[in-house]
Amino acid sequence: MGLLILVGGDVIKKSSSVDLASKKCQKMLMDLEGVLQHLEVMFSLTLVPRVLILLGGNVMSPKELYELNLEGIYEGSTEESLKTASCVRKLFHSLFVADVFSELKALPVTDTVVMLQGHRDCGVDWFRPKLNYKVPTRGRKLTVNLSCDGDINLSASPPQPATSAWEDYVWFQAPVTLKGFHE
Repeated sequence: MGLLILVGGDVIKKSSSVDLASKKCQKMLMDLEGVLQHLEVMFSLTLVPRVLILLGGNVMSPKELYELNLEGIYEGSTEESLKTASCVRKLFHSLFVADVFSELKALPVTDTVVMLQGHRDCGVDWFRPKLNYKVPTRGRKLTVNLSCDGDINLSASPPQPATSAWEDYVWFQAPVTLKGFHE
């Protein structure tokens, strides 16, 4: 159902699909802002060794999976500080040199789920613990390994198994799925 507007004697029909697309976009942006705010809280409550961004499918079998492995940052020298500008520059340089995005095909409108590891007793109340979650092996996967020594390593293979220091860390899932939409 559309909205009729009278302008100078002419009737102009405003499509409700534009309003619907605008509302979907606003909702997605609000959901994304909420996820980012809660991620910031989670990072303040516990070390976060890994973050997963799952596109399409479901959490057990996504179409694409992007993993940020932060273990090297926490296991590296604690005396070194990570300068944001240089880290971001190195990350994007490594991504473009590796040319990891040239193979990607445009996905249809898809949903996105964010998961991260944290200490089981960190006291988080927004993210949902997934105690028995295993990182999916199907679908396209890109792992970005970050470390304090300045190296950024991109791989399509899974990282080495976590050391005993990470045994008390479990997966948490954002309770919000970022819904894709098409305008």
